[in-house]
Amino acid sequence: MTFEQLDLIEPILNALKNEGYTTPTPIQEKSIPIILKGGDLLGCAQTGTGKTAAFAIPILQQLYNQKGNDRGPRKIKALIITPTRELAIQINESFNNYGRNTNLRSTVIFGGVPQNPQVNALKAGVEILIATPGRLLDLIGQGFIKLNDVGIFVLDEADRMLDMGFVHDVKKLLKVIPAKRQSLFFSATMPESIMVLASTILTNPDRVEVTPVSSTAETIQQELFYVDNSNKKDLLIHTLQDKSIVTALVFTRTKHGADKVVKILAKEGITAEAIHGNKSQNARQRALKNFKDHTTRVLVATDIAARGIDIDELAFVINYEIPNIPETYVHRIGRTGRAGANGKAITFCDVEEREYLRDIQKLIDIQLPVNNDHPFPAQNLIPEGKAKAAPQSRNQRPVNPNKRQDKGTGNRTAGDSVPKADRNPKKKWSWQGNK
Repeated sequence: MTFEQLDLIEPILNALKNEGYTTPTPIQEKSIPIILKGGDLLGCAQTGTGKTAAFAIPILQQLYNQKGNDRGPRKIKALIITPTRELAIQINESFNNYGRNTNLRSTVIFGGVPQNPQVNALKAGVEILIATPGRLLDLIGQGFIKLNDVGIFVLDEADRMLDMGFVHDVKKLLKVIPAKRQSLFFSATMPESIMVLASTILTNPDRVEVTPVSSTAETIQQELFYVDNSNKKDLLIHTLQDKSIVTALVFTRTKHGADKVVKILAKEGITAEAIHGNKSQNARQRALKNFKDHTTRVLVATDIAARGIDIDELAFVINYEIPNIPETYVHRIGRTGRAGANGKAITFCDVEEREYLRDIQKLIDIQLPVNNDHPFPAQNLIPEGKAKAAPQSRNQRPVNPNKRQDKGTGNRTAGDSVPKADRNPKKKWSWQGNK
């Protein structure tokens, strides 16, 4: 199927051609016709499958057709809520790219920066508003934003919205937008908590699910490296000595960990920058721009800050630390292998992270291929006298495990706080060979 077969208008088709788009992704192919008809939609697709275009394109077409010869003041007709400032900026860029020929205007608002430029853009008039919940509610309270004319409401990255504790803000917003509206709900995963939230927002929605829940893209080559924690930095440096790795996105669980990795790489002459919640908005955007421009070779990120990173040509992701929430692994490696491109994701696993790894492999129903061909094989994972290959069987367990440590709820705040399991990941069981 082509975009022409989706009955899109000429101004949008020309913009898509300018972007190099010819064939819609499965989520786009299934979602666009539903949205164009005005129905509510519950969309589930893994990260990197084109969810933004799936709702931005039909929204632009609907608003363009509604506008007609209307010469009145611009009013907010579509509201898109997203959890992070980076993602909000990326969505606004997409609306600008796809709608360049429509004379529709969008703007983005988020916290952490002065509000005056955002307020001025709102006063100039927009039809499409992309926002993070906190700053939006703040400006509504100050009287700068009226949502009485919103006819289309989008909740994007709903699972991350819940993880970051924004559910109460979302419920407040639902009270100030018209009850009669078209609602679109997109999420990479669909746990029960997401379904409950969706039921309060959507009315008789069509459901689009293009891949199994919490699956990883087939275009991503995944590898697992068993390594002692003390040798992770050396393995990272060894890995990045491969000159074919033009850019790499490295994930840590904590902000402190991200800064530490940047310092380690800098000592080796490897250009790297960190992106996390303690960085100013300008610093985060500058780091992201440098990474896209290949001025910075390595971007080290925490999970929340990285959710808005959308780089088509990113080919390499490194899990320096394994996430304690298994769904997060799917989001992380989904930064590569986007839009059908090939990508590679490698994961460093030390003894303290084996349980996290087990949960991930259970979720994605894949046993990650183990790469033993590296100079820093783990010593404390391997029983004496045994080969240095880690067990592949999902049912194989560590020796004498005690009660599993609480991995936390995963409910993080906008401040990118760290669950207790991340601050003190020590487990209470013993391992064969662990001296």
